[in-house]
Parts: sequence; C-alpha cells; structure tokens
Amino acid sequence: MHAWGLLHRLGVLGGAAVLLATTALGAGVGAGTAAADGPVETGYQNPVTALPPVSRPPTPHCTVTVMQNDFGNTISSPPWTGTATPPADCPGPWNKVVLDWSGSVQGRQYDRLAGVWIGGAEVLRTSTPEPTAAGISWHLEKDVSSFIPLLRTTQPLAVSLANVVNSTYTGVYHMTLTLTYYQADHRYPAAHTADQVLPLSDDPSGTAGRTGWYSLNPGQSATSTVTLPRNLTGVQLEVYARGGGCDEQWFDSVPDDLAAKYPDYLCGGGSYREVQVSVDGRPAGIAQPYPVVYSGGIVPTLWRPIPAVDQFVTQAYDIDLTPFAGTLVDGKPHTFTITPYGAADTWTVDGTLFLDTDHGAAVTHGALSTDTLGLSPAVSTTETAGSGDSTEVSTTARRDWQTSGWLQTSHGRVVTTVTQHAGYSNSDAVSSGGQKQLMTQQEYGSTTVRTSGPGREDAAVRHAWSYPVTVDSDVPLYTDGNNYSLSATVAQARILVDSVRTGAGWRPTAVTDDRVDASGVLARTAGVTTAADGTDSEHYLGTTDTGACYDRTVTAAHGYVTADLQSPCGWGRLEAIRP
Repeated sequence: MHAWGLLHRLGVLGGAAVLLATTALGAGVGAGTAAADGPVETGYQNPVTALPPVSRPPTPHCTVTVMQNDFGNTISSPPWTGTATPPADCPGPWNKVVLDWSGSVQGRQYDRLAGVWIGGAEVLRTSTPEPTAAGISWHLEKDVSSFIPLLRTTQPLAVSLANVVNSTYTGVYHMTLTLTYYQADHRYPAAHTADQVLPLSDDPSGTAGRTGWYSLNPGQSATSTVTLPRNLTGVQLEVYARGGGCDEQWFDSVPDDLAAKYPDYLCGGGSYREVQVSVDGRPAGIAQPYPVVYSGGIVPTLWRPIPAVDQFVTQAYDIDLTPFAGTLVDGKPHTFTITPYGAADTWTVDGTLFLDTDHGAAVTHGALSTDTLGLSPAVSTTETAGSGDSTEVSTTARRDWQTSGWLQTSHGRVVTTVTQHAGYSNSDAVSSGGQKQLMTQQEYGSTTVRTSGPGREDAAVRHAWSYPVTVDSDVPLYTDGNNYSLSATVAQARILVDSVRTGAGWRPTAVTDDRVDASGVLARTAGVTTAADGTDSEHYLGTTDTGACYDRTVTAAHGYVTADLQSPCGWGRLEAIRP
C-alpha cells in the first residue's frame, strides 16, 4: 500500500496495492533487476520471520478461542464483537497470557490494517499479507500479560479488519483469535503488572460497537478525558500510531512544492513525523514513529515471504508520564491528547494507561516541577538542485527535553525525572520527474528515567533506539494499471537497547537488532504480468523474552526460503550492539 500521488489516488488504500491488485497476485520474490521481461513468479510460501518466538512456561494452561470469523466485505461494517472470559479450569494468578492470531486467505486482495481490543484497550495492532490465487496462511503471537488487570474478569472483545470483497478483490480473511492462560507456580511466579489498565481509545468501554482507534486527518488530535485514582505512584502510556494513504510511507514524502511538480509520483508534507502526547494541554512526551511498510508497500514482491519489520506485529511506544502524577491525583477529570505531528494524510492512533497505586495510602500528592518539552520541533529542510531535473532534499531535526515531578507516598517522597534526546536525518535524491527516489533516513535517540526516593536512591533505566531505512525505488513506466514497471531495493532495521544503571555504568537487560533487506520488481504490459520477482532476508540478533541470546537468519528467493539458520550466541555479542 502506498505511495505516489496518482497511484495513491487510483486506489482505495494505496497505489502499490492498486498495482498489485491488477496483476497476478501472489507473484513471488527473487532477484531485483530491471522490471521488464523478467522472471514471473506466480506463488510464494507462507510468511516466515526470524523473530524469536514467545516463550511458554511449562505450567498448567488453558486455551480459549475468543474469535473465529471470516472477514469478507467489512469495509463499512462495525468491528466484530464478542467477549473474553478467563477459563474456569485455569484460575489466576497467571505467569503469562499469550494471544495467538492465525489466518488464511486466497485470491486477490489488498493488505489490510487490523486491531484487537479487550475491555476497550488495544492489545494487538497488525496488518495482513496479500494472498496468492492458491492461498496462504500465517500466524503471529504476542505476550499480553501486561493486560492481566483486565483479563481477570469477563471483558468485551472487538476485532477490526476492514476488507473489500467484490468481483475483482476476492480474498476473504479467515481469522482465529485465541488466548492461552499459563498458571503461575513457585518456579514461574505471577506476572508483574500495573495495578490498573485504563483505555484511552475511541471506545474505552468496549461496548459502543465501533473501532477503538482514532482515525485522524492532518492537524487533528485524539483526546480522551478520564479520572484517575487518587493514590497514583506511576503512570505509563502505551501509544499506537500508523500512517495511512500518502503517510503509509511518510519517510519518502517530499516538500509540498516538489510534490506539486510531480504529483503522479510524489507525496507531499515533507518527511518528518513525531507522535506527541500532552496532559491537560501541557507537552508530556514524544515518540519517533517506526517507518512501517505494509505487505503491498513500495513494490509488493519485496516482502514475500519475509515481511518488513513491524509489518505483522506493530510495536507500541511507551511514554512515562509519572512526572505528571502529582497533578493527576486530585480526583478531577484530566485530558490526554495524542497528536501525529507533521501528518499529511490519515493516521490511526490509540493509547492505554497503565497505572501503579500506593498500597499503603488512599491518597498521594505531589507536583510537576520541570517541563522543557515544546510541541513545535525545530525541523530544517533544504532543497538543492542537481543535474537535469534532480533535486536533493535534506531534512534534519533534534529533540532534547526533560520532565520531572515529585510524589509524597506512604514510603516517602519520590522524584521521577524523564530525559530524552532524539535525532533525525533524511536525505532524498529525487530525479526523472519524480519516478526515481533514493532515500536514506535515520531516527535515533534515548529516553532515561531516573527515580530517587526511599529504597531506590537515584535508580535509572534507559531505552535507546535506532530506526535506519534506505529505499532505492524506480517507476520507469506508469501508464495505467495494465501498463507499468516498478523496482526497488529496501534496507531497514530496528535496534533497541534497554539498560539499567549499575554504579557508574549501564548494564543492558534487553537487546533487539532486527534487519530486513529486500529487492523486488513488478511489471505489467497490456494487462499481462511480465516481471514479478525479488529477494528477501532477515537477520535477528537480540534477546528473547526470557533474556537469552537469539541469533537467526532467514533468506528467500522467488517467494521461497532458501536458508534458515539459527546460530549460537552469547551476551558478549549483544553488549556490542549500539543504537
């Protein structure tokens, strides 16, 4: 799904999806060469990823099928609704609860955005693969133990997968959703969770029969007003944010004046985006969005059978709002606002609060003492003319801010300080009337949370990230949906390091270095597919959810895995990873 002006306008959900829908869907992946009279693959295997699986404790457990549904022509329908009830045969406490999402589809179809809400809280955001005529199936899993405060009781369940089925687009998504509850014992103790989970979704009760995420146009924000417990000790916000339309691949958008020169191929609005959070109108936190690519994005044959990073299991962004806790314990309603800054097309956003409370006091009190965050980032963009009609666009931005607040608790006075540094750069060489782009982007930064007070003198944790992506794309021919040629090479990564401070240094506790490299071509002449091929690989080096080192490489060509290697590794290699 995406990307260029005219191609985007031709489709319901994006230009590349339109092109794919007019071809023999399911064209495989192979060598990325000129998209003309090349190999034509007509099938590919089920999606596969190098990511480590979710660990499952060897304790008594129960699996509950909470949804089994076929999503046909659901584009204008409300979400599927039901309930999630904890199994009587596996009462809590639980060590872990795992969500499994399994599906199959065949025929022609777009990639589709999907979401799952339990008790009004979004527990999964995902998107679908595009099928072959013969059909494919896929499965993903997610640890949803952080939502146990909701899962202890029967909760409303909502699932959204807006699909189109007609005489052309025939793919029906057959989906099954299960929850598996793993009981705790002395070896596998009860999961540590927040005391309360409070949805900020567009359907916070989960009973209104509408999709929980907010669909925002440029300049709009998602706002939710709630009353919080009077004895707060910690406030964490989990935020989901994905762009749509031209903002599906916001990272290769260009300034408006350049997009206006070549509207058939380029999207405007510039390339810088950030997700902003405010509390009662005061700036409170920032997240850099990951450059997600859908399974039909850029050139659809890039992602067969290995998906792009974040394609199937979207990671939410965590923002620590504890410095504001002292302003939130007065028993009055308070407003939380999420804004996709710089948006040039639709964004879907959502949020959930995870609240810790004082078990020794009915009321805490405190104040916000520092807030240096502003909601107008300093973004610098330059356009430099090159030879012919080429233009080099360079965009940079930088963020340095701090929030700090104190709380008087039953254990004494606790001070929480959040400090963030973030950097951004994007270089985009545009040529051939907008048909060629060579874009390199880097988002990076770190957020440090320091806590001082009784029993935790100057404790600190740090989350560091880096999201590099390079896209070399070419549209040497586009006449209509039956006559076009596409080719691209994409390299992307997500590098994350979580650390705790030990004495004068930092000790990593969780590491991710997930890299995907792909090349693909797709072409059609007079309605006949003349090229459909590419290569795809993924290397994951990092920790599992149990803290073990995990190193796996998967490579594919022509739609099928050619190698799948899991290598031994140790913490020595992980400590060398730097965002």
